[in-house]
Amino acid sequence: MIKKENRKQAKTKRHQKIRKNIIGTAERPRLSVYRSLNHIYAQLINDEAGHTLAAASTVETSSDMKNGGNIDAAQEIGKLIAQRASDKGIKKVVFDRGGHIYHGRVKALAEAARENGLEF
Repeated sequence: MIKKENRKQAKTKRHQKIRKNIIGTAERPRLSVYRSLNHIYAQLINDEAGHTLAAASTVETSSDMKNGGNIDAAQEIGKLIAQRASDKGIKKVVFDRGGHIYHGRVKALAEAARENGLEF
């Protein structure tokens, strides 16, 4: 009998497949999205130098959201990361969905970032 993988192992496996092909550079950093049950996080990462250029999350004290685990919060984080990217002079990014399916909060964050000036 074949042993079934649990959800976390399956997500990790998907993310490793994605990361083989996605590399962030100084000119085009990687927009990495992490989604937990209660919060959502986004980072702009230069993989060549190993630096985080900008970050935004629902955990930040500056965010006035009651619930960080919904689509409205993801849209706000998408706007915020796009604004911080434009402050650093970044317009183009590579999107890394982090092994999550591209729908719901991940999709809302990506579309909000696109609407506010990021290209990917």
